[in-house]
Amino acid sequence: MLCIDEKSQIQALDRTQPGLPLAPGHPVTRTHDYQRFGTTSLFAALDVATGEVIGRLKRRHRSAEFVEFLKAIDEEICTNLPVHLIMDNYAYIRPIR
Repeated sequence: MLCIDEKSQIQALDRTQPGLPLAPGHPVTRTHDYQRFGTTSLFAALDVATGEVIGRLKRRHRSAEFVEFLKAIDEEICTNLPVHLIMDNYAYIRPIR
């Protein structure tokens, strides 16, 4: 049994300068500004029996990427038993025409 969910619009950010390390009496410091590297989407499946997580990052968030993720799950799970998926009914799950 797999629980499947997704998280879209994850921002890929990086600080413009490295922060200063932790020192006695001084906390770690970071700059206030950052550089954007676009967004990504995370598709993940939790195997309820084992606690294992299968995850994939994709640049786009469409039905085609979801189908690719399902195919990746099918390749990773080596069992002759039926697999049950628990997921919401978000728009990206609509069939591809």
